[in-house]
Amino acid sequence: MNLKQLEAFLWVAELQSFTRAAKHLYMSQPAVSFQIKSLEESLGATLFYRGDKKVELTEAGRLLYPEARQILRHFQKIKAGLDELKGLKRGYLCLGASTIPGEYLLPLLIGRFRRHYPGVEVTLRIAGSGEVIRWVREREIDLGVTGAPVKEEGLECLPWYRDRLVLIVGPEHPWANRKTVSPGELLDQPLILREPGSGTRRSLEAKLAQAGYSLEGARVVMELGSTRAVITAVQAGLGVSLVSALAAAEPLALGRVCQVTLQNMDLTRYLYLIHAPEWPGSFAAGAFWDFIRQEGQAGKQNESNKKAPPTERPAP
Repeated sequence: MNLKQLEAFLWVAELQSFTRAAKHLYMSQPAVSFQIKSLEESLGATLFYRGDKKVELTEAGRLLYPEARQILRHFQKIKAGLDELKGLKRGYLCLGASTIPGEYLLPLLIGRFRRHYPGVEVTLRIAGSGEVIRWVREREIDLGVTGAPVKEEGLECLPWYRDRLVLIVGPEHPWANRKTVSPGELLDQPLILREPGSGTRRSLEAKLAQAGYSLEGARVVMELGSTRAVITAVQAGLGVSLVSALAAAEPLALGRVCQVTLQNMDLTRYLYLIHAPEWPGSFAAGAFWDFIRQEGQAGKQNESNKKAPPTERPAP
């Protein structure tokens, strides 16, 4: 038994004619007759009395008629709901992010996304990069954004948004008026860092290693669970730190901390998109995946335009 058979059955029953039902369904009469015959064989019962002038339901047909209508009504409701999901008129999206993208980027991007798709409900969970990776692995979220890459079977990790680390000191610190310091000088200072395993901490360790340095033996005086807490501690004069430029932008603009250039070190890093490609997710998740990747490409292009010298436009 299938939906085409039920649909043919209902129209024959309501119009009391195979010919009229065929016209309504844009089918040939033999095709409608075949659908009804197949349905009767499937159920093991005759559904119609076939008279000379009209077709009438048998007892079995009268039993099937209201149930068939209900089945088709449920199918149409399901199809309408799926059409809404596909059209993103409604839906649900669950995201996870580490501190920097979760606090400074995703809320704005989610707002832009929902202006296009106001019927989509979005949940954002924020934790350390390791926890976000676990959420993606265990299918607790549709998409993760972290400050460190992941190499794990079953997960896809793509560089998404170009960020950079900046060295900040308190306004009363002796370096507040200095333009540059060396990595060696940095490691002699009391350091306030994010906790081990965080994206920011892992990026810092990688950058130091590339320059031939290590945090081993450094004066780490505090390890804190959020970048906001790190910046507040630096502002209070408890030490110096390297944090995301996204997080430092407002405190620097307000003069709460000061930025110092770290010599001979490239502090550029990426934020990463992580998802499970084998996980089908939702229509909303697929749309947000495309949306956020486009936003990341736009961010990279803007950054390249800032660094590149101006060029002449091609002649029209």
